[in-house]
Amino acid sequence: MIFTTKAEYGVRLLVELGRQPNDTPVSLKAIAESEGLPLAYLERIVALLKRAELVESTRGAHGGYRLARDPASVTMDQVVVALEGSVSPMSCFVDDSDDGRVLCSHVEDGEACATKFLWLRVQGGVIEALRRTTLAELVAFSLKQDEAQTPAPLGSALPLHSAA
Repeated sequence: MIFTTKAEYGVRLLVELGRQPNDTPVSLKAIAESEGLPLAYLERIVALLKRAELVESTRGAHGGYRLARDPASVTMDQVVVALEGSVSPMSCFVDDSDDGRVLCSHVEDGEACATKFLWLRVQGGVIEALRRTTLAELVAFSLKQDEAQTPAPLGSALPLHSAA
């Protein structure tokens, strides 16, 4: 299953918002520059996240975007569905949400597809993995990665040889 750049960039945007101290609003331009993402595309993505009530905006000189909820309550299945729509492992896999049936677009009745069982399992596994992953976990991982890449201050390393 391949997610589009909407999901990738949207998750990166949310992680950056989650890293902000005291829910400080941050401009999309600042995020675009720090993450190397196209600003115009981020504007479309943040509109989807705002519609899903995952982010909120503040106007004015010190305005920008911030998380609308605690990062621990935001799961990645919510984010991916807000950005991608449904989660489908194959292009022929059609989720008919009105009645909860999953159909196959290349078989006339949609129920007799020989591989439907496999794709239902794949979809369920992906959704469960997304559901178990919170934004708070991704933010914590991101901060931990930053700490691991920060060089130690000069003079803080232990000497290799003892002076005798």
